[in-house]
Order: sequence, then C-alpha cells, then structure tokens
Amino acid sequence: MTDPIADLLTRLRNASAAQLDKCVVPHSKLKASLAGILKSEGYVNDVTESTDAKGHKTLVVAMKYVAGTPALTGLKRVSTPGRRLYYRYTDIPRVLNGLGISILSTSKGLMKDQDCRRNKAGGELLCNIW
Repeated sequence: MTDPIADLLTRLRNASAAQLDKCVVPHSKLKASLAGILKSEGYVNDVTESTDAKGHKTLVVAMKYVAGTPALTGLKRVSTPGRRLYYRYTDIPRVLNGLGISILSTSKGLMKDQDCRRNKAGGELLCNIW
C-alpha cells in the first residue's frame, strides 16, 4: 500500500456512505492519532484497538450519525506521496471558512489547523475534513 492515509479516509468515506455502524482499518500510530483527532472533534463516536484472528492489530472506528445523516460529510486527501504540500502556520488554508478542519503532520505530532496556528507550528497538510 503506497498511501495508508488515503486508504483510511476512503474506508471512512465508504462506511459513512453505506451507513455502517463501525469501520475496521489496519493499525498504525499515524492512523490511530488521526482517528483520535476525529473522535475529539466529534466526527466519530469511538476509536478502539483490537486484534484480528491472525494476530494483527486493527482500529475499530464507531461511526457517528446525526438524525440519520453522517457526521462525516467530506474527507479529502490533500498532500499525496507524489506531491507533498507543506505550509507555514500563517499560510494554512481554512476549510469551509472555519466549519471544517485540516489535519497537519508537524514536528510536534499530528495537529488540527487551529492548534497549529496557536502553537505557531507548520507542517505537511494531510487532509481536510468537513
């Protein structure tokens, strides 16, 4: 797999479109922290780690729905392995004029765009979520 972040976003997008209760993805530290940000922002209900039958670690993401509509309406991968996009903290674009969030990979770990501006930390813009 060349882009595990895009795989995670696609699985979440497909699970919300199919109105599934949970989404199971392979585990990595990067995916776990990205899912943790989604949980803290209220886009998903819960994120737990489990082990499948072969002994591999997986992340189980409990999807969130509000009155039958998915809380995740849009997920977009911005920086790709073929085209990395880096931003200074002053140049980070806003998603839907502040209604959505951007997730950046900084030297201090994964952070959402507001935290990057507050801590004056720039980095690679991974994805936009609304």
